[in-house]
Amino acid sequence: MVRMRPWQLALVLVACGAAALVAVRATAVQPAGDGPERTVVVTMHHSRFEPATIRVEAGQRVRFVLRNTDPIDHEFILGDDAVQRRHEQGRERHHHGEVPGERSVAAGQEATTTYAFPAGRDGRELEFACHLPGHYAYGMHGVVRVG
Repeated sequence: MVRMRPWQLALVLVACGAAALVAVRATAVQPAGDGPERTVVVTMHHSRFEPATIRVEAGQRVRFVLRNTDPIDHEFILGDDAVQRRHEQGRERHHHGEVPGERSVAAGQEATTTYAFPAGRDGRELEFACHLPGHYAYGMHGVVRVG
């Protein structure tokens, strides 16, 4: 029989409790985007997005491959009205993938971003747009329909 010191026993009990808590939380909370992952290619051509309308399933994770075939830089900003308004003000100049659904794409280059569409949000629409000066007004925006 192995004898433990009181501090060793306390350490084992704390570790077991933490492991149990993590296991309960992992089974109780399902993060957004638990559905199957899908890849969608979006081309930026003549200052337009092709396709301009994308359909996804609620709970689906989508990897967007962004191909900029134009000789100028663009950005892909996916989000609700609040996200679009924030970017319309132009405070953030470059998006390197830190935020899901927000990515800058240099002229003639390709970039990716992955976005998890929350489960239970059927019928929702999110906009994607380029907010570089004049691009949105020129028609560089589209919609993702969920459901």
